[in-house]
Amino acid sequence: MTKIIKFTVDDIRFPTSKDLTGSDAIHTDPDYSATYVTVFTSDNNLKGFGIAFTIGKGNDIVAECIKHFFPLFIGKTIDELENEIGKLWFQCVDHSQLRWLGPEKGVVHMAVAAIFNCLWDLIAKKNQKPLWQFVVDSNPDTIMEWLTFKYIEDALSKDEAYNILQDSQNAKENRIQKILNEGYPSYTTAAGWLGYSDEKIIDLCNQYMSQGWRHFKIKVGLDLEADVKRLELIRNTIGQDCSIMVDANQQWSVKQSIEHINAYKKFNLLFVEEPTSPDDVMGFAKIKKEVGSVKLATGEACGGRIMFKQFLESGAMNVCQIDSCRLGSINEILTVLLMAHKFDVPVFPHAGGVGLCEYVQHLCMIDYVLINGEKDNKVVEYQDSLHEHFIYPCKVNNGNYMPPQDLGYSIEMKENSVNEFSYPNGKYWKKN
Repeated sequence: MTKIIKFTVDDIRFPTSKDLTGSDAIHTDPDYSATYVTVFTSDNNLKGFGIAFTIGKGNDIVAECIKHFFPLFIGKTIDELENEIGKLWFQCVDHSQLRWLGPEKGVVHMAVAAIFNCLWDLIAKKNQKPLWQFVVDSNPDTIMEWLTFKYIEDALSKDEAYNILQDSQNAKENRIQKILNEGYPSYTTAAGWLGYSDEKIIDLCNQYMSQGWRHFKIKVGLDLEADVKRLELIRNTIGQDCSIMVDANQQWSVKQSIEHINAYKKFNLLFVEEPTSPDDVMGFAKIKKEVGSVKLATGEACGGRIMFKQFLESGAMNVCQIDSCRLGSINEILTVLLMAHKFDVPVFPHAGGVGLCEYVQHLCMIDYVLINGEKDNKVVEYQDSLHEHFIYPCKVNNGNYMPPQDLGYSIEMKENSVNEFSYPNGKYWKKN
């Protein structure tokens, strides 16, 4: 029987701070980075790959934390892994010592995400399917064994979750065919990084419109007057038929958030993302009360399902932005998708970072086919950088993510890229 024999983890960093890709009001010089986990089995042709995403310094801390979990899996057969994946997840997040460093948040939780992203890749490959296909093909009873309801039973019971999964079964095949034919709508962040000049933003907006995009997210937050001028420029460039969303990346106080958002209302924004601290549920509720119909989006920095429970129940979150590497992989992500569906909050996954587009394409397919059944009023983030480092990069057609057909979770990197950008001994970092 095929067994897990070892893991490795690499600290991969890309120098995106050089051209300010990823720059925003708080994170002014990010180097998009990944803790890159590989699981090896006794079958030389069967490996799994997974990442957690960071923006440079500290990537090594996540990588070191990941190593603490490896002994829990060494020697297990792939069948045992698949059958016990829910219990194994709980053993990691409820680890009697490592839990103290969270619990279920921060570096330790990102480490759990990385290793379980890797294990889900392995399971999907073992079953000869893309991850999204493996998940939606699984029956509700099996899926329920993967999930954790600890601390959220008061907001989403097991029976409610099961009924949502069961109700989707009859529509599942039609949804799969629709998604295969049409793809899933996306918005682009790549035109609006805060460090870009006005000229570059106009050029990129025109470029992305010509490629089919109709939704544009713009970074704001440092200067209200400059933000308004930039938004006027962008609205004039893309016209009234395209959508603008803005992202302040946690820059403002509650009072500043209200002032800025009300000043932006004339631009008919689709949503405002992370105006203030991503932990401040009450602050979001106060902002929402004062900005009226403007939708507030958050979630990419939410440490786990318990934060999502509070945001969703309070009404402070109008757009739910799950993150593939901040939540604890599929086991927790599915639970949050189910909660969002119960509270009728649309999910627009976060994908501003290396490998996140490759991940979220699977998550939006799962949400549509297995849970929500809507996609025409939702969009998932897309940013156009660093895809060339992946063996199976995401495919976008006319602004739509097309369902991945390659086996697994789409995150295996090219060997040359790993060798070039491993930190600090990769070829690039040795030269710089």
